[in-house]
Amino acid sequence: MTADKEILEAALFASGEPLDIAQLSDLVRGKNAKELLGQLMEEYRQRHSALEIKEIEGRYVMQVMPEYAEKVRSLAPKELRAPVLRTLSMIAYHQPLTVADLVDRRGAAAYDHARELEEWGFISAVPQGRTKLLSTTQRFADYFNLDSGDPDAIRRKIIELAKEQQMGLDKWLGKQGIGVTPMFESLMALCGIAEYRVVNPYHPTDEERDLAQELGVLVVSKGYQKKIEEYFDGRIIEVSATTFDELVNSINLLSEYGSPRKVKESIEMISGLKDEYIEKTYSVTRKVAPQTEMISKMINELRLGISNDGVKVAPDYGTSSDGKEIGTGADVLIPTHKNAETDVVKRICQRYDALIDGLKKMGK
Repeated sequence: MTADKEILEAALFASGEPLDIAQLSDLVRGKNAKELLGQLMEEYRQRHSALEIKEIEGRYVMQVMPEYAEKVRSLAPKELRAPVLRTLSMIAYHQPLTVADLVDRRGAAAYDHARELEEWGFISAVPQGRTKLLSTTQRFADYFNLDSGDPDAIRRKIIELAKEQQMGLDKWLGKQGIGVTPMFESLMALCGIAEYRVVNPYHPTDEERDLAQELGVLVVSKGYQKKIEEYFDGRIIEVSATTFDELVNSINLLSEYGSPRKVKESIEMISGLKDEYIEKTYSVTRKVAPQTEMISKMINELRLGISNDGVKVAPDYGTSSDGKEIGTGADVLIPTHKNAETDVVKRICQRYDALIDGLKKMGK
């Protein structure tokens, strides 16, 4: 190993945190630091070392390989106390978050926690009126070995921390559960989520808004996130279930809160139903002229033919939200809203049955 590579290796070891290429280049002036680091990374891989040198968004860090990290975790310095760590998790999960909102959620101790976290460099505090706006820093991402400061990556890390502490995410964040709209209540059973509240977040009363603020997560129909963000500062998960594939995707979105066994069983059951309905279309000869995007998704999943002069298929809601007439002159109507099953699986089956039966009658 050359002296230049040894210098870079020593710098990464001594730092204990990611260093950018400019900092490392200053140590080996006149040499290509990036090329040397690439050689060093490969040498560590070839040795099958318990340590690795990793590049994270243009910064380099020496760290314990993931398969060894858990074994040596108990020997690592305990830098953050559990209460402070939970306060940091709340800031990261809901960022940007004002100090006032943080104190409302975590109590007066959060003032001291925020000061401590700012001293550690894990959060920034930007003045906003009479309070401050708190957000995580790059140091936060570096400390927890995140590939980026992306909010979704941060939320996943917080969920992991909660599981390590054998606490539910809601307890970890000081929240009290998941809220779901009536249309998707049956989705909870498919995911194995036993504790939840049925809510109406679309046109909430003042009382319903207060109820929503006690929750950590709201499960709503796709397309409503921006409207709900106006008053809800927790996590919003948009789901949909026009087709079996969409239902599987929705289950996967909620899987972190549910039972792995139940999620697996539900996905297998839904995949089997999808195959059964595709088989039912083998005798359908007529092509379809879908009148809405919803119908197009159904037609595509069942692998039916599409043609402008095919059988006109439309949902049965009559008038869309923008006042447009839907379904007038349609040959086949698909049940929606009040005319559809409340159980999400039965709802898809009901719609597919109506579609296939209608097409078969048109083919006679």
